[in-house]
Amino acid sequence: MFLELIGTIFAGFAVAGVVMLVNKFTGGRLPRWLAPVAAGLAMIAVTIGSEYSWYERTRSALPEGLEVVQEVESRALYRPWTYAAPFVDRFAAVDTASVQTNENVPDQRLADLYFFGRWAPLAKLPVAVDCAAGRRANLADGAEFGADGAVENADWVAAGPDDPVVRAVCGVS
Repeated sequence: MFLELIGTIFAGFAVAGVVMLVNKFTGGRLPRWLAPVAAGLAMIAVTIGSEYSWYERTRSALPEGLEVVQEVESRALYRPWTYAAPFVDRFAAVDTASVQTNENVPDQRLADLYFFGRWAPLAKLPVAVDCAAGRRANLADGAEFGADGAVENADWVAAGPDDPVVRAVCGVS
């Protein structure tokens, strides 16, 4: 975040400097207000570019085994261009490399679900997935494990076999 702020300020100064140089070489024919306006527009452009490129930069930096299962696009009134071209500011990913199975309950699997946000800290949620029933449950809400290793007292959600989390976890052998 701090580096983006520095980059934005630097872009503003750079564009203002270019406008002032052009004004000097044209004999002062440009209006005086053009340098600060150009600097402000450059700063807005850099900010917008950073917002639109955040998801791709973050996704490309994910370690192997993290599979993106959901993207949340942002639209806001104070950013009217987002209605024409929304950008991803949050997404969820499943760690398919660390899926755990129990041979006593082969249809139930445990995995970690990560939530990434543009200006939010990384959040991790352990989930249980029942591949046979197409359902999943958050393990943070007081779920327990039975003697055979089955998940008990979980608040299961009937997500269905087409749910991206169920597909990502159950697709792993």
